[in-house]
Amino acid sequence: MIIDINGIKIQYEQQGQGADVLVLHGWGASIQTMRPIIDVLKDRYRVTSLDFPGFGGSDTPPEHFGVQEYTDLTYRFMQELGLKKAHVICHSFGGRVTIILAAQHPEIVDKIVFTDAAGLRKHRTVKQSFKIYTFKAAKRLNRGRFIKSILKLFGVDVEKYVKNAGSVDYRALPDNMKKVFVRVVNQDLKSYLPDIKSPSLLIWGENDQDTPLEFGKTMEKEIPDAGLVVFEGAGHYSFLDCFNRYINIVTTFFGGQ
Repeated sequence: MIIDINGIKIQYEQQGQGADVLVLHGWGASIQTMRPIIDVLKDRYRVTSLDFPGFGGSDTPPEHFGVQEYTDLTYRFMQELGLKKAHVICHSFGGRVTIILAAQHPEIVDKIVFTDAAGLRKHRTVKQSFKIYTFKAAKRLNRGRFIKSILKLFGVDVEKYVKNAGSVDYRALPDNMKKVFVRVVNQDLKSYLPDIKSPSLLIWGENDQDTPLEFGKTMEKEIPDAGLVVFEGAGHYSFLDCFNRYINIVTTFFGGQ
């Protein structure tokens, strides 16, 4: 199904009956990534899911989009579909949206399952900080044709360096999504955590390299009503690595409502 939110066409699904559950996917993913969760829960809840702008079947967002804009769109989406108060299951980037959504609109968020959630900044090593500094310097140099030409004479191809730099996620994005990505990943949402009033279950993969376990431990400390469950041996997609255990824990947490 398609719904227009603020001029952006959003693909979504709504299945089942009962208490509302909103399912939010991660960066670079879509409804299909969360399909196993949706297919199980739709037999006991009304499960609503959407493709965030830029992913799946939804439109690409404007370049000015950041976490706040994604959150505002999600809030409007919930209003349009009549989700007055919903449990939220979020993975990775979906966690960023949920952090702000729960902090700013506590009246519409019931219980939350943060799954390998993003939203905090990783501690940078000296090597990582140097790489970021070098990349920013190269971007500035790449804007000047004369300097770029001079450097190329000495075997330094600044344009090629800038094109091939950045994370795998960044390089895989179309150009019109790269500014959105940079804006999203550079925002630290830690200050929002104490304002989350919803009971929150944090589920993390022990070996998550994308949103490391330290994120979960920090969120457990900062969110007033939170508990952390760690899946041994699991990675960033802990809900797939330990699916049956994940579903049992989530449905118990929701109280069978």
